[in-house]
Amino acid sequence: MRTQESTKSVKDRWAGKNILLERHEAKYLIPSSMVPSIREFIRPFCIPDPHTRGTPPEYVITTLQLDTPTLALHYMKEHEALNRFKLRVRTYGTDGNSPVYLEVKRKIKGVIVKSRVAVPPDAWSKSLVFNPRVKVPFKSEKEVHSFLEFVRLVRETHAQPIVWLRYTRESYMGMIDHYARVTVDRNLLYQPATDWTSWGRNGRWRSMDTELAQNKQYPFSSVVLELKTLNDAPLWMIDLTRELNLVRTGNCKYSTAVWLESIFRGTPHAPVYAFELLNT
Repeated sequence: MRTQESTKSVKDRWAGKNILLERHEAKYLIPSSMVPSIREFIRPFCIPDPHTRGTPPEYVITTLQLDTPTLALHYMKEHEALNRFKLRVRTYGTDGNSPVYLEVKRKIKGVIVKSRVAVPPDAWSKSLVFNPRVKVPFKSEKEVHSFLEFVRLVRETHAQPIVWLRYTRESYMGMIDHYARVTVDRNLLYQPATDWTSWGRNGRWRSMDTELAQNKQYPFSSVVLELKTLNDAPLWMIDLTRELNLVRTGNCKYSTAVWLESIFRGTPHAPVYAFELLNT
């Protein structure tokens, strides 16, 4: 039986930590009707993420994806490069008033390594990256290193805003595991980005919760389940995949947005199955 003390200790262990995450991720496209079964299965092993609100425990993520003028980072994912990375600028909520996280997410031979650093919302701008006279009072050398690494990669690749992404995340974390997370992402939206700071307020959001975006697996109702661990997955997570017959499916929200937009613009960057579906 879960006690109040055990739940509090887990929250204290997780809350506020700035960890250089080296982890494994498994993604699954599942029908939304399966989510209640997942909640029930993980209830003895997980608690709600302390940053969430409500029932189910959720928060909204808004992300600016940066890429080169030729979309090199997108194509690294499309061609499954063994070593690749993403450049993201992320905040929580929809108004841009929360801290802004500058993230470098690398995938190195199947292992995810993510570094990120927070800056105040009023400090975030294009000038912060390209004007060396703009200063932020970071609290540690680790934060300075993460910031400089983000700036270096943006400058070296000539990265620029490509798309805004927004979705609602239901989030849980393991009670006894050093690092184990279960998240469910729904209400997936995107819009093309032409600026660094609007957080999508000036454009029209377009849905990615469609049969076209999800490769015909489940019509119009899929959500994205992610299981995240360090090293070996806990037994309860393995049992979850077996009990519900989960089939692992790659899903990159950024690349999905890129090729959906390419269909509207008439460019040839979308997967073949997308054009086949449009013609059915």
